[in-house]
Amino acid sequence: MQQNLPEPNFTHHDVKIEQEKVVYKGFFSIKEYRLRHRLFAGGWSDSLTREVFMRGDAVGVLLYDPKQKAVVLVEQFRTGALHDAATPWLTEIVAGGIPAGESPESVAKKEVLEETGLQVETVHPMVSYYVSPGGNAEKFHLFYAIVDASLADGIHGLKEEHEDIRVRVLNLEACWQALESGTINNALTLIALQWLQLHHQQL
Repeated sequence: MQQNLPEPNFTHHDVKIEQEKVVYKGFFSIKEYRLRHRLFAGGWSDSLTREVFMRGDAVGVLLYDPKQKAVVLVEQFRTGALHDAATPWLTEIVAGGIPAGESPESVAKKEVLEETGLQVETVHPMVSYYVSPGGNAEKFHLFYAIVDASLADGIHGLKEEHEDIRVRVLNLEACWQALESGTINNALTLIALQWLQLHHQQL
């Protein structure tokens, strides 16, 4: 029998934050929490101390050309993949952090221009998700935009942010092969391309 996902048992009212402090602040920051939360079996947990990586929310934009059946991606160096067995240069969808006071939609359009040189008038929401909520507060807001892939080329990025970004255009078959082979190996792009697999015929 088919069942709907049940409503959450608990809300923010079921967490007691006893202490919150910043324990590291650099390019990113880390907060330390001491807290208790309600238990499924009843009652409250013991007091827990947890560190949380505070990066802020971010956007990702899948750029799709339905006429050419092609996707515009970007390639760049990623410090987090420094010890990857193959290469620390990853192929991804356009992405960027959301500065305070800016909307995800406006940042998405700005990042597309900065990273690919393409201008988009409209971005459409796909899905939002937490990157790794066991210890990371970052939430990604994914969008898609329709573009002319024939205009996508070159090297882009902001010099003041030390960006060195190369545009890549892949047809759908190449995208599906990259998914199957593991060549695309970052969650942001995997989720976006899997979404496209389900919806590209309707776009």
